[in-house]
Amino acid sequence: MSNRYVFMYASVMVVVVALVLSSAATLLRPLQDRNMRIEKMQNILSTIGIEAHRNEAIELFEEYIKETKVLNYQGEEIDGDAFEVDLQDENRKPLEERQLPLFIADVDDELFYIVPIRGNGLWGAIWGYLSFYEDLVTIAGANFDHASETPGLGAEIADPPFENQFMGKKIFDEEGGFKPVTVVKGGAPDDDPHAVDAISGGTITSNGVTDMLRNGLKVYLPYFEKQKTIL
Repeated sequence: MSNRYVFMYASVMVVVVALVLSSAATLLRPLQDRNMRIEKMQNILSTIGIEAHRNEAIELFEEYIKETKVLNYQGEEIDGDAFEVDLQDENRKPLEERQLPLFIADVDDELFYIVPIRGNGLWGAIWGYLSFYEDLVTIAGANFDHASETPGLGAEIADPPFENQFMGKKIFDEEGGFKPVTVVKGGAPDDDPHAVDAISGGTITSNGVTDMLRNGLKVYLPYFEKQKTIL
């Protein structure tokens, strides 16, 4: 067998495999997009205590999420689809150009306000959702995830024991000043409404969560302040 034949055969196989992979990616893209949408719905619903299986996530999302908004940096509603806003893209923009998504849920006639947040951990991006009671001070629930944090360490931000600590914590002090929750190395005082325990061995990721909470929530302050004057 000549070298020319081997080269031609290998070249043809490379082209064929590339075409097959490209076609498969194109055919699977709608399914991948649907799965990502469903996972996002599940994560949002989990912050208000609604656990949704994949086959019921869309129905439950439509049942409980009564309103969505896109806000600007002044807390004013603007045109846009909150579900389609990508915080990774928005966080790269100047504050004045950002779109801020907001979801409003109704559970047994009780309103909840849900906001997405995004930041950086040790090895990559971290993100999550926080829901607030109608007072827009008290956290009702939290859901976090990550791109590549270390299993057993930083990756534990996505586990219920860490997420559940945020329930009942507050982002404003008694005087009304912005005081977001911090993740405290060595353990937070039991009576501190603005702190939770850090992850053992995951200091950098824990600090990343603290930064994410502060930076991710402060952009919503104009809306929170306006809304609290209405309530």
